[in-house]
Amino acid sequence: MREFVITTDSTVDLPKEWLEERHIPTLKLSYTIDGETYPDMEGLSKKEFFDRIRKGSLPTTSQVTPSQAKELFEPILKEGKDIIHIGFSSGLSGSLNSERIAAQELSEEYPEARITVIDSLCACLGEALLLYYVLKLQKEGKSYDEIVSWAEANKLHVCHNVTVDDLHHLHRGGRISKATAVLGTMVKIKPMIHMDNEGKLSVIGKERGRKRSLNKIVDVMEEQMKGWDNEIVMITHGDCEEDAQYVAGLIREKYGIDNILINVIGTVIGSHTGPGVVATFCMGNKR
Repeated sequence: MREFVITTDSTVDLPKEWLEERHIPTLKLSYTIDGETYPDMEGLSKKEFFDRIRKGSLPTTSQVTPSQAKELFEPILKEGKDIIHIGFSSGLSGSLNSERIAAQELSEEYPEARITVIDSLCACLGEALLLYYVLKLQKEGKSYDEIVSWAEANKLHVCHNVTVDDLHHLHRGGRISKATAVLGTMVKIKPMIHMDNEGKLSVIGKERGRKRSLNKIVDVMEEQMKGWDNEIVMITHGDCEEDAQYVAGLIREKYGIDNILINVIGTVIGSHTGPGVVATFCMGNKR
């Protein structure tokens, strides 16, 4: 049986050290801000990145190309190893299509190799949560096919519960109208967002006030997690550590889960959410 390597995209938004410790080859999308382009996770510090947005900078992002994907995949194939790639949701980026093109081209050059590109239909630490469990299965000695089957069967059980502090970033991304953004900001409306089964972000509700919105993204987890053993919960935030810690405290108190990974949202996804985003990620019955 051939060895296999699990790879992923930078949009997992895990700490760089976490990925390096586990030797996870990572394909990096890129972002452009104030005329300069950087690979995701590189260039500006997260603090500097979000401070620039607060001052009016409007970053844009770019998907990976097939050639970039081949650069990541091919050295692994040359070592005689197969690949399982956990990719960023196709509902949010064309990167997955580029990765599948690269996989197809490399399969023709290395016919003995197996390359499976999984459309996670997840983003940020939701994608990371899927990666976490896939890596656990690999460590337990599960086979290539068993891991692929598990990921495909469970990816829609990764629940994303999101709230943002500034509606204008959602308007820029085409998620809400300008009128809704202006009115919502005036009355301090905070939207509730989730990742739907097509891997797209959808506004599904609203709360008045920041504290209520933070409470809500914890409360909704109760119904989601029924029957699931969540050994870890993940929280991301857009340079608002205090709010993330508040949410973590609620999760510990309400659900008794102590294993909580908290990380600042990445520069690519953060380009679309802006500062102030907070989200929880757990395994659950349905999104």
